Amino acid sequence: MTAHESLVETDWLEANLEDPSLRVYDCTVFFSSPDGKRMQLDSAAEAYAEGHIPGSGLIDVLGDLCDESSSLTTQCPSADAFAAAVSRYGIGDGVRVVLYDRQMMMWSTRVWWMLRAMGFDNAAVLNGGWHKWTKEGRATSTEATTFPPATFVAKARPKLFADKDAVLAAVGRDDTRIVSALMHEMHAGEVLDVTERGHITSSTCVPFSEILDPETLAYLPTDALQEKFADAGATADKQVITYCGTGIAATSDAFALHLLGRDNVAVYDGSLEEWSADPDLPMEK
Repeated sequence: MTAHESLVETDWLEANLEDPSLRVYDCTVFFSSPDGKRMQLDSAAEAYAEGHIPGSGLIDVLGDLCDESSSLTTQCPSADAFAAAVSRYGIGDGVRVVLYDRQMMMWSTRVWWMLRAMGFDNAAVLNGGWHKWTKEGRATSTEATTFPPATFVAKARPKLFADKDAVLAAVGRDDTRIVSALMHEMHAGEVLDVTERGHITSSTCVPFSEILDPETLAYLPTDALQEKFADAGATADKQVITYCGTGIAATSDAFALHLLGRDNVAVYDGSLEEWSADPDLPMEK
């Protein structure tokens, strides 16, 4: 799927909702930090029940698309576990998938990135997600949707995710740029993130919120995206590794780079949750 086909607009989705080969999914997980320090993740099942895009199902990302064997919060599961899970949701050959969320694109891009990392190229993200859909007054539904099971065959592309060894090897390299998707004040260590103050040594910052239009939450035009990543040193001649707190917002930065036609991008799945827990890894606070 080309970069253009990886992002669909609300008018296109509305016009194609009756397509029997289309599978639309709400991928939302809600973030909160009750004590201001540790992150809490909550299911969107209640919000989905109260209203969703007609004909869309709900993917339980926390329950089905995170590695239960990992001590980290939201790691991508094994290829076999991922394939089994998305098969149950109805994702496989012959269907086109559209993903949306209620959290500034990051959960839809997270699922999109995992699908791509497992070899599935017929998925797209809804530009602006639930926010733009409802802002435009488009129809919603409270009727739950499930799709017939499918057969998903994983064809893993391991280079789309980076581990901490790959990130460590990239620190300070001229041919690679490590990019944080967190807020500038978190990157600078001025505000306590949910994992740890500061940033991976030599990394720059393109906050996930700043690559979206503040009114619609749709991605900025390509020229504006190009400028933001270039300002952070993530130019087309460099390999890019994106990260954040737990590897979620990092996928939105990575997806934006995909929209720019970049194929030299990986997401650090462990992100600061893993990195900041190891005192031997270089970090600036």
